[in-house]
Amino acid sequence: MNGNRAYLRLVIGGTSVSVLLAIAGAWAQSGAPKTPAAPAGRKLAEEEYKNIQALKGIPAEQVIPSMQFIAASLGVECEHCHVAHANEKDDKKAKVTARKMINMMMAINKDNFDGRREVTCYSCHRGSTEPVSTPILTEEEPRPADAEGKKSGEAKASLPAADQLLDKYLAAVGGADALQKITSRVQKGTLTAFGGQHFPVDVYSKAPDKRASIMHLQGGDSVTAFDGKQGWLSVPGRVHVMSAAENDAARIDADLYLPAHLKTLYAKFSVDIGEKIDGHDTYMIVGRNEGQPPVRLYLDTESGLLLRLVRYAETPLGRNPTQIDYADYRDANGVRVPFRWTLARPGNRFTIQVEQVEQNVPVDDTKFAPAPPSAAPKPSAP
Repeated sequence: MNGNRAYLRLVIGGTSVSVLLAIAGAWAQSGAPKTPAAPAGRKLAEEEYKNIQALKGIPAEQVIPSMQFIAASLGVECEHCHVAHANEKDDKKAKVTARKMINMMMAINKDNFDGRREVTCYSCHRGSTEPVSTPILTEEEPRPADAEGKKSGEAKASLPAADQLLDKYLAAVGGADALQKITSRVQKGTLTAFGGQHFPVDVYSKAPDKRASIMHLQGGDSVTAFDGKQGWLSVPGRVHVMSAAENDAARIDADLYLPAHLKTLYAKFSVDIGEKIDGHDTYMIVGRNEGQPPVRLYLDTESGLLLRLVRYAETPLGRNPTQIDYADYRDANGVRVPFRWTLARPGNRFTIQVEQVEQNVPVDDTKFAPAPPSAAPKPSAP
């Protein structure tokens, strides 16, 4: 499956300032915890791919994210289960075993958790091909649970409210009035990935919610774009039209006024003490909507700036995490903008360093127009 993995790495190469670029894996998605049947007009997995068995009935667009979850949970590549260039074949024992494990996992959740997905591949494998069955010895002595709980409860009682922290974040970037004065943004920089390789990156944003990002590769440009309604990703000769779930994620990334809109994006918020990020203490805000995975925001306790965002992509087998760290905030026309961000997923990581920012400059809408349909052949089954 070397060819497929290379394509996946490239198709994600169209960069987005916040979240959507992922170098090795499936394109970002965000959906409901319980995998729904494919909506009318959308293909099922068995209609798009050959020899689908354990994942019959799921939307075809969820197959690749499910494969990504398995790979991350076991710490393996595609070829661990699949025959290169013939993914539909059952020649490898690992693939047959994987089907049995999927059925076992689903049965455990059905019989013991009323169908809720409490047990996943990662519950036992923890990044290894062999399940982890023995407790791990640690160098530190375990802390009493009661003391920790009491300490945590006391700390939570003095935490700021979510609204207060989100207001501080908005003020830290310049305030709502300053944000509204920005109608467009053009960023040029360098992406570092693939073991230290460097690629030029251009990102075009236009208010309120249009974005196009272009990574210039040796074989041609990799593009990610969202026109306010529909998103797409492309590499030379291949185009992927975003699913509804991907569009939801792209819409947030393309929001030029996101700091001012965060309060309205989630129905519930909770606050806790966050982890240290590059030496900075943080507050963690968790945003939740019914039927969707949470979003975690880590805000600097002193500056109020957003230092980390963690989001989750639902698959039928489990959640794929995406973590974005923001740094090197600088002033640009009265608004503080991160000039460096690092996106990490299980098994891969990349960093974008912005070198030039222009704001309130003309950006033609053709930058965000969908790419022409791809003439690429139908993919073989993962």
